[in-house]
Amino acid sequence: MNQAYTNNLINETSPYLLQHAYNPVDWNPWNETALAQAKKENKLLLISVGYAACHWCHVMEHESFEDTIVAELMNSKFVNIKVDREERPDIDQVYMNAVQLMTGNGGWPMNVVALPDGRPVWGGTYFRKEQWLSALEQISDLYRKNPEKLYEYADKLEQGIKAMDVVTLNKDEAEFSTEFINNTVKNWSQYFDHQFGGLKRAPKFMMPNNYHFLLRYGYQNKHPEILKFVNLTLTQMAYGGLYDQVGGGFSRYSTDVNWHIPHFEKMLYDNAQLVSLYSDAYLITKNKLYKDVVYETLKFVERELTAENGAFYSSLDADSNTPEGHLEEGAFYVWNKEELQSLLASDFKVFSDYYNISDYGFWENNHYVLIRKETDEQIINTHNISIEILNEKKRKWKDLLIRTREKRSRPRLDDKTLTSWNALMIKGYVDAYRVFGEKSFLKSAEKNAQFILNNQLREDGGLNHNYKNNKSTINGYLEDYAATIEAYIVLYENTLNDKWLLTARDLTNYVFDYFYEETNSMFYFTSNEDPLLVSRTIEYRDNVIPASNSIMSKNLFKLSRYFDNSYYYETATKMLNNIKPEIQEYGSNYSNYLDLMMNYTHPFYEVAVSGTEAKNKIEELNQVYLPNKILAGSTEESNLPLLKNRFLENETLIYVCVNHACKLPVKDSKKAIEQLKSK
Repeated sequence: MNQAYTNNLINETSPYLLQHAYNPVDWNPWNETALAQAKKENKLLLISVGYAACHWCHVMEHESFEDTIVAELMNSKFVNIKVDREERPDIDQVYMNAVQLMTGNGGWPMNVVALPDGRPVWGGTYFRKEQWLSALEQISDLYRKNPEKLYEYADKLEQGIKAMDVVTLNKDEAEFSTEFINNTVKNWSQYFDHQFGGLKRAPKFMMPNNYHFLLRYGYQNKHPEILKFVNLTLTQMAYGGLYDQVGGGFSRYSTDVNWHIPHFEKMLYDNAQLVSLYSDAYLITKNKLYKDVVYETLKFVERELTAENGAFYSSLDADSNTPEGHLEEGAFYVWNKEELQSLLASDFKVFSDYYNISDYGFWENNHYVLIRKETDEQIINTHNISIEILNEKKRKWKDLLIRTREKRSRPRLDDKTLTSWNALMIKGYVDAYRVFGEKSFLKSAEKNAQFILNNQLREDGGLNHNYKNNKSTINGYLEDYAATIEAYIVLYENTLNDKWLLTARDLTNYVFDYFYEETNSMFYFTSNEDPLLVSRTIEYRDNVIPASNSIMSKNLFKLSRYFDNSYYYETATKMLNNIKPEIQEYGSNYSNYLDLMMNYTHPFYEVAVSGTEAKNKIEELNQVYLPNKILAGSTEESNLPLLKNRFLENETLIYVCVNHACKLPVKDSKKAIEQLKSK
C-alpha cells in the first residue's frame, strides 16, 4: 500500500496503534523521547487513548485524525501521543481519573491535553471535528497567552487525581457480619431490573462478578428471590442479541435495557468471566441453556481468539465492511429477511419464530439481530415438533449461518496477548472443566498456563503484561499478577499439580516486594520499578473486571490456608476492612470484596484429599456447588501443610477442616459433602 503519511507508530506492535500509523497526525507512542520533546519544545502534550475494538475511536479517527486540516493544527501546537489502553492501563487510569474529575464522565476514545510535564489540564471523550478544532485552538491560545492559568489549574487537578484512589488504613477492628452483607444487597437490590435482569439503566454491561457474588449469596443464604433475579439476568443475556446466537460468545454491552441490541465488539475478558459464571449457575440449576452458552462461547474462543501456541487474543472489532465496502458496526453479525428466507427455505417460519425475525428483533436498515424470547418448550408446542427435531434444526441453522457469515468481511482482530486477560480465560476454562468434566477444556487451560510460564514469566520472578510477534514486553501490572495467581490456584485444585500452587505463592511474594504499600496494606497498580506518572494509583473498585486489589485479597485469603501463612491472612483481612466503609453504598462496585466477606461470615472449609484415588474423589466433590472451600490433594506423599503426613498407601481419605480443626476423615465423597453442608 502506498500511504501518503507515516508517523512514529509504524514500529509498534499494538493493532490499535498501527491503525493510526498512517494518519497525517504526527503520532508518537508513549515513551521518553516524546515526553522529552514536549519539554524541550515547551509544547502541550495531546494524549489520545483508545483500543482496537472501539467503534467511536474509529469514528473520531476517520472524522478528525485522518483530516489534514486537523492534523496541521495538532502537529504545529502539540506533541501528539497515542495510547492503547489495554497495553498501558496505568496511563489510561491516570488520565481517565482526570477526565472524570473534569467532566463527570469517562469513556473511549479519551482525549487529554497535558502540560509538558504530563499533568492534565483539559480532556473529554469523543469530539466531532468542529468541536475538536475549536477546543484545540482555544487551549493552545490560552497556553500561549496565559500559561500560568493552566499551571494553576494543573496544580489543583493533580491533587484531585491523587485523592481519587487514596486508601487509608482502617484502624477499627475488622468485624464482618452477615447483617452487613444483607444490608448491602438490600440497598443494591433497589436498582435491580426484575423484568429484563441486570440493573435498571441503559447501556447495560454484564458485570459477571456482580452475578457471581449474588449467585453465591442467594444459594448459601437460601434466598430464592436473589437466585430468581440472577437466573432471570443470565437467561435474558443468553436470549438477547448481546449473545451471538450463531457463533457463540458475548458482545461487550447492550445499548438498551432489554439486552437486545449489542455494541458488537467481543472482548476476551467478558467471555472468560461469563464462562465461569454460567458454569457455576449450571451446577446449581442444571439449566441446559447455561451449558449451551458455555460450550458455544468456548467454541467461539477456540475458533476466533486462540493462537497455535495456546495464547488468547484480546478482542474482535465492532465494525466490519458491508458488501458495498462501507465500514459499519455489526455488519458481520446482522441479517436481512430476504437473505434468511433464501438460506433457510421451508425452515424459515420456525427459525423466524425462534429468533424473532419480526419487529421484536428489528434493528435498522432492514437488518435483524437474532434474539430469543421463548423457551424451547414454547417453540415445540407452537410448531408441534419434538425437542429432538428442534435441536437438530438449531444445529443445522447454526452450521449454515456460520458458514455463510464466514464469507463476509470479518471484524478486525486485536491479536495481542495480555497476561491478565489470558489468566481470566484460564480460569474460565478450568471452571468449565470442573463443572462439565470436558477434558479438552482442561487441556486448553493448561496449555495457556504453560504459555504464561514460558513466555511472560521473567527470570527475576516477575511477569510481563503484553505478548505480540513472539516478543514479551511491558512490565506487568498488579492485574497480571492477581489474575494469574487466581488462575493457578484453581488450576492446582483441578489438576493437583502443585507447581501451579507453588508458582502462585512465588508470584504473591513478588507482588509484596514490588507493589505493596505497608502504610495501608494495599497494593499499587504499578511496580515500584516503573517510571512515575502523575499519580501512582491503587485500583480497588470492581468494574467489568474485578479490581486487582479485590482479586489479590481473595488470593491471599486462600493462600493463607494452603500455606498456613498468617501474614497473608492478616493482609487480606486488613484490605477488606479498608474497603468496608465504602461497600454498603454501592455494592455493584465491591462485589468481589463481598464474596471474600462471605468467607469470613460463613464456615470456610479446607478439603484435603490424599491417596491414589484423589483425583476421582475431587471430581466427585466438584459435582456440587461448594463456593466456601479450597481443595488440596495428592496421589502421593506431599509436604504441603494441608496434606503433610496424610498419605496412606492403600487408602484415599478426605479430610474436611474448618478453623484448623478437622472432622474425622471419610472415604466416601458423599459423606464429605454432607460434612461440608452441615453447619
